[in-house]
Amino acid sequence: MATKADYYDVLGVSRSATPEEIKKAYRQQALKYHPDRNKEPDASDKFKEVAEAYQILSDTEQRAAYDRHGHAGVQNGSGQGFSGFEGFGGVGDIFDAFFGGSGRTGPRAGRDLEYEVAIEFESAAFGAEESITMERIESCERCSGTRAEPGTEVERCSTCGGSGQVKRVQKNIFGQFQQVTACSTCNGDGKTVRTPCNQCRGQGRLRNKRSISVNIPAGVDNGTRMRIRGEGEAGEPGAPAGDLYVYLTVHEHDYFKRSGNNVIVEKEINLAEASLGATVDIRTLQGTTELKIPPGTQSGRPFRIKNEGIADVNSGRRGDEIVEIIVKTPTKLSGRQRELLEELNESFSSDDDSGIFGKIKDKISGEPH
Repeated sequence: MATKADYYDVLGVSRSATPEEIKKAYRQQALKYHPDRNKEPDASDKFKEVAEAYQILSDTEQRAAYDRHGHAGVQNGSGQGFSGFEGFGGVGDIFDAFFGGSGRTGPRAGRDLEYEVAIEFESAAFGAEESITMERIESCERCSGTRAEPGTEVERCSTCGGSGQVKRVQKNIFGQFQQVTACSTCNGDGKTVRTPCNQCRGQGRLRNKRSISVNIPAGVDNGTRMRIRGEGEAGEPGAPAGDLYVYLTVHEHDYFKRSGNNVIVEKEINLAEASLGATVDIRTLQGTTELKIPPGTQSGRPFRIKNEGIADVNSGRRGDEIVEIIVKTPTKLSGRQRELLEELNESFSSDDDSGIFGKIKDKISGEPH
């Protein structure tokens, strides 16, 4: 999971900033990134990040805890951190309180949700479909979110005339503002109901347990964040649903190790295979393949098997498999094996006494060479 930014850096203030400086910085950043004003793709995320920083640093106790322990000091009991991260609704209230309601002019969008999924190494390499079960607020199936009992009428709100908005003038420390706010009578829906839905009691939404299927693309890595639009909580009537953020944890493999889009494996061969050369079977993600080991191969030498790695999550191009050769030195020899090695060692010239066979002999006999 990505490292959270420092709250002081988010607001652009020093760690010794006064409450007034923090408030001023928040006002500037919130106006800059508010989604109603800024249509950049990441504006909503930036706005929530700014609001999160302000909520912590504007509270004396939470700021002190953050200064002592960082983000860990202000996490809630569930370990999820700042609760407002879950949805735009959580930070919209901060904006409303600060600017007198100018940040929200209609029904609230649904909250974003987070979910952690642990997957196997092969699922990350080839892709998979995972089913996750969670509780979330959804649109009421009985009334389809209208809040009215089926068969009854939905009327236009008499307070806002059906617009869902009311205008008012308010003064604060920054001067006089005209705010357009959600109508309190209809909660910005523009409609009122005479007979509330029996299932949702006129709320238009209910909390349900839901299983959804998540398509995990090939090539994802540990810590990947996936955004699934519209799979968060349902918004208020007339507003869109939030998004679901899935964080992936990839289990380690007992044989393969990942390096970028390449996979690393170790292959043990014996002394004769290293000296004379051999053809050995190598396990790959897709099965087995043969690898030719040339004569005189040294321990630690890498070999590359093309296109047997992990697919790139964007291009689909596969990485390679890197095979690291481990020459295994025998620790126990039969009498005949010892004779053969001694005979072989004697066949080399005296210049080669410090070579591999001399070292093997020393290791077996326990005598220094």
